[in-house]
This record gives sequence, structure tokens and C-alpha cells, in this order.
Amino acid sequence: MNTNDIDMTNRDVFIQSNKDFIYKTTYNVCKRGISWENDDELSIALIAFNKACDSYNESRGDFFAYSKVLIRNALIDYFRKNSQNPWLAFDGDESTIDYIDSKISMDQFSIDSENSHRAEEIILFTRELSKYGLDFDVLAESSPSHTDTRSSLLNIAAACSNNEDILAYIKRKKLLPIKEICLLTGTNKKTLEKWRRYLLALILILSSSEYPYIKSYLNIRAGD
Repeated sequence: MNTNDIDMTNRDVFIQSNKDFIYKTTYNVCKRGISWENDDELSIALIAFNKACDSYNESRGDFFAYSKVLIRNALIDYFRKNSQNPWLAFDGDESTIDYIDSKISMDQFSIDSENSHRAEEIILFTRELSKYGLDFDVLAESSPSHTDTRSSLLNIAAACSNNEDILAYIKRKKLLPIKEICLLTGTNKKTLEKWRRYLLALILILSSSEYPYIKSYLNIRAGD
């Protein structure tokens, strides 16, 4: 299948002709009876399938394998956000075994999905860092070893990430506005100069919504 097979002119027809595929993919994730009239899961799957039509290209391999991944990812995100458990009922020993097998499968798929999201996030952040002449090796060399220092810099970065003028300067100049940060936070210039690479990376992370997993690694809580 190539991208020419999917266009906005026949999109509705294409989706309608593949509703059985969408249903089966959704059922294999949920492992319970579902219906188009009553279950949000099928609506989520339908949206994900449409997204697959939008984003597919030949480099992604087989279209249906690609769309299956998008549907599963969308459903897992839906279950997680709504704290829902898709395995709700048992009808004897065989169903119990199916429940265990499907839960293991879903747990593993969830892990694989999160790992994939993390990898994509790191690639995205690596590209952004390169615009500022930074990379992870440089950051490793520029990172403070003391918890108190990291905590202090995180709080400085948090303050800067909420200041539109500082963010605009950073985006425009690809540098820290040292003087403005001194005035905003009361931090001395020497400290900011010493940790400027690390601080810049923190500000980029905290000021963006693109890095939820990277933020989760910042185990030091920023102050109010």
C-alpha cells in the first residue's frame, strides 16, 4: 500500500471498509465485548486509524501494521489517563488465563510504548540542544555533583521558564541573559556563568511541553 491509496477524497470510504480491522485491533487490546454504539475505545481507535492515514508514508513499512501500533498506543494512553482497566470480567478458568495473558501483553506493550516515547523525546531534545551548541556529553561534564546546587539551579530555571522576556532572549540569541537572570533571581553572576550550560538545558526542558519523560528524571522538586 502506498500513500496515493489514502487521500481526503476517499478517506471515508477507506475507513468504512476497514472498520472490521479497527474493531479486531481494539478488541485484541481490550479483551472484552465492545460495540460501536456504546464504547469510547472504538472511537479512540477510529481517530487513531484516521491519524495513521494522515501520517503514513512508505518508509513506515506496512500500513496496517503501522496503524495497529497507533491504535494500541492511543488506547493505552486512554486507559492510563482515565485510570481504566480494560480487563473487567472472567467467565471461568479459560477466561482467567486469557486475562493474565492479555494483562502481561498489555503491560509489556505499555513498557515498549513508553520506551519508544522516551527515545523520541531524547532525539527531539538532542536536536534542540544542537541549536545551542550543546549535547549530552557537554551537559554531563557541566552538571553539578551536589544536590543543593542542582536544586538551586532547578529553581532558577523554573523562574526563568515563566519569564517571557528571558525565554524570548534565549530563543533569539541562543544564550542566557545573565544580567536579567541575576535581577530576576538574585543569583550572583559568577554562579550563573559557571553553570550556564546546565542552566540553559534546564530552562529548555521546563519551558517546553515536549519533554514529560525528561522532566520525570528531574527528581529534585522546584520551589514555589
